[in-house]
Amino acid sequence: MTNLKKISIDGIEVEVDGAMTIIQAAEVAGVEIPRFCYHERLSIAGNCRMCLVEVVGGPPKPAASCAMQVRDLRPGPNGEAPVVKTTSPMVKKAREGVMEFLLINHPLDCPICDQGGECDLQDQAMAYGVDFSRYREPKRASDNLNLGPLVKTEMTRCISCTRCVRFTTEVAGITQMGQTGRGEDSEITSYLNLTLDSNLQGNIIDLCPVGALTSKPYAFTARPWELTKTESIDVMDALGANIRIDTKGREVMRILPRNHDGVNEEWISDKSRFIWDGLRRQRLDTPYIRENGKLRKASWGEALGAAAAAMKGKKVAGLVGDLAPVEAAYSLKTLVESLGGSVECRTDNAKLPVGNRSAYVGTAAIEDIDSAKVILLIGTNPRVESPVLNARIRKAWTKGAMVGLIGEAADLTYDYKHMGTDRAALVDLVAKVQAKDNTVVIIGQGAINEADGEAVLSQAMAYATGAGAKFMVLHTAAGRVGAMDVGAVTEGGLAKATEGAEVIYNLGSDEVDIAAGPFVIYQGSHGDRGALRADVILPGAAYTEENGLFVNTEGRPQLAMRAGFAPGAAKENWAILRALSAEVGQTLPWDSLAALRAALVAKHPHLGRIDEVAANDWQPLAVKAPAKATFRPAVREFYLTNPIARASAVMGELAAMASARASGKLAAE
Repeated sequence: MTNLKKISIDGIEVEVDGAMTIIQAAEVAGVEIPRFCYHERLSIAGNCRMCLVEVVGGPPKPAASCAMQVRDLRPGPNGEAPVVKTTSPMVKKAREGVMEFLLINHPLDCPICDQGGECDLQDQAMAYGVDFSRYREPKRASDNLNLGPLVKTEMTRCISCTRCVRFTTEVAGITQMGQTGRGEDSEITSYLNLTLDSNLQGNIIDLCPVGALTSKPYAFTARPWELTKTESIDVMDALGANIRIDTKGREVMRILPRNHDGVNEEWISDKSRFIWDGLRRQRLDTPYIRENGKLRKASWGEALGAAAAAMKGKKVAGLVGDLAPVEAAYSLKTLVESLGGSVECRTDNAKLPVGNRSAYVGTAAIEDIDSAKVILLIGTNPRVESPVLNARIRKAWTKGAMVGLIGEAADLTYDYKHMGTDRAALVDLVAKVQAKDNTVVIIGQGAINEADGEAVLSQAMAYATGAGAKFMVLHTAAGRVGAMDVGAVTEGGLAKATEGAEVIYNLGSDEVDIAAGPFVIYQGSHGDRGALRADVILPGAAYTEENGLFVNTEGRPQLAMRAGFAPGAAKENWAILRALSAEVGQTLPWDSLAALRAALVAKHPHLGRIDEVAANDWQPLAVKAPAKATFRPAVREFYLTNPIARASAVMGELAAMASARASGKLAAE
């Protein structure tokens, strides 16, 4: 660190960067200072005054520790480190006064408030408040806002910390919330009573330190102390956001973000947060066999016997779905290839090169976006494909990064230079490429899932080589990178893998249409498109119901942990394939998940380095000329991209609202 300064906080002397605020220096010293409005990822508002401290030798009144930098403090008379007290009588009296003012108009809603039990105001009133009130006048009340189907508002509880306003403006990049009025008449409101138009709006629920903003779908369903908390990984997009799954009994009640600076910081998208009702609906909980054109319930023995009978002596093709963990993909690959068949995970026809990790993952880490000076987006709309990654690009833009886009124009929540919509614009850019400092190239699946995808990828890699840039492939499927890593691919892609196949083993791939003819075995968690085409259905676990390994879009292996059990007779995905292999006569050489992972890591050592981003050797593809066509986005319906989302009533409502918003005209039109 440069500009180091010494400071003494409650007798503990620490040396910190002079640009740090007192509240940050206190965290380094291990001293807790209460706060409501301050948040380390948002700008400083300094309006709740809960973080007041006494600066010895400074002004004769308490100072807001969130807004005062260490370098502004006066040293002692003999050059000693400045002294700050957080527990002096002056500070105690100030905090009690602040708390008294905050509670003047706060309603006595604790017994019916969803924030009860995890409320900052409750905790700090107990720790720093007084046990009496001098206020006898009627309490003020505020009208509730309609922010949409996700965020429930009780604005009378609001303490005007403005965290929600700062988050929506600074991180989410929307301008629909603000504060109006002064004094007693001040209130947080939305512009023209608009609902929030953001894929990240659920994060204001976590940010709100009181019960003013709570989760509408979760309202009145559970208290925090009733929930079992499991740390896991999100699979709604390929970012691999770190999440906490809270369950009550066998049901998932809510999903919250976990902090991981290298991946999602402490944000998650609304799809990741509110998907949980889709885990309860349209579930496959028993095996089925199709007889005379109709599906009937069957036992596991019957279903596995029927599947094995169909597979023996036939040409088998395996399809790996977007939400399949690495263990399931590896098990399917091992089984199908032992029968002489082939496996494919690129079910959207993405032209990702087999074996070249720098071309299907890239060389950039997500954190590299933070320090980038130039970011080039090719054939992607990150606001829809990965909203949390988009917020990271916006953060780089606020620090001065230049953003360029080749592809369909869209509102990305930040300014960018639109450099064209077609392949010709990319070819022109490659022809004029110059070396640049701190450049990151991000190519989306929309750019590489057409017939000329490999040529487009080669052009993007040529630009990255010329610019000296780091390269990132932005995936849309959580299971894709892991399946590519274990080689669940066929040279020639989906068409080659399924060519002449008499039996197709569909491992949770619901985004692909299988033509009439082959016998289809479907293994998955929901009764979606794949199950409708199936001749045998084997019910599998969803991502919250089994331990699984997922590799995110930057190539970081992470563990998703089981938070509950699959419904009915549904089983873990790797276990189904292990049982089937015995029926087919090609028994897989493992009897437990630990043994399977040991075999997996022995073959692919980087998958054993959990939470590490492996360095990939840069192997640019031979440059080819792409076709003359415009780029099309990979994701159109953000809320309906997978079977869990399509089973969710909340996601259906959000999709309908997004569709109405897109088609509706403004008043001025």
